Amino acid sequence: MTRDRMPPIPEDRMTPEQRAAMVELTSGPRGKIGGPFVPLVRSPELMSRLQKVGEYLRYSNTVGLRNSEFAVLVVARHWSQPVEWAIHRPIAEREGVLPATCDALLEGRRPENMTPEEAIIYDVLEELRANRCVSDITYARALERFGEKGVIDLVAHYGYYSTLAIVMNTCRTAVPEGLPTQMQPMPLR
Repeated sequence: MTRDRMPPIPEDRMTPEQRAAMVELTSGPRGKIGGPFVPLVRSPELMSRLQKVGEYLRYSNTVGLRNSEFAVLVVARHWSQPVEWAIHRPIAEREGVLPATCDALLEGRRPENMTPEEAIIYDVLEELRANRCVSDITYARALERFGEKGVIDLVAHYGYYSTLAIVMNTCRTAVPEGLPTQMQPMPLR
């Protein structure tokens, strides 16, 4: 059940389009291919377009790297996505997200000591997951703190990282070697 359905393609077996998409990705800030891009290279045009969205959201968004990484962890927990979790938890902690906050998310609990910004992000993303929309009260809090562009960047995080999670869950993408596998599926409700 855990076998990677779409492991890396040897370079000599890639199409010219796949090689071009790989070069484009590796010449950007990521510097290497991994995680969701291993299966995504099977659709090189989609990968190219999608990775540009991700590059913006990860490196240039308006909510800040710490908040962005916190949002990724919330989404990773929603989808029980171990690769996203393994890659992004160390970054989130390096950026100042408390280990106890990460542990609570990992366990499926609302963290107790979130920053005001984390609480807004958590509420927006939880409402999107549970209700498929955001309440007026939560929207007003997000708008006041992050502005219109920030609200769009924040909800785009949910869509982008959900897409990556869905791809990796479908393809059973393996956690990169050397990273801990902490994420377990949440019980169905």
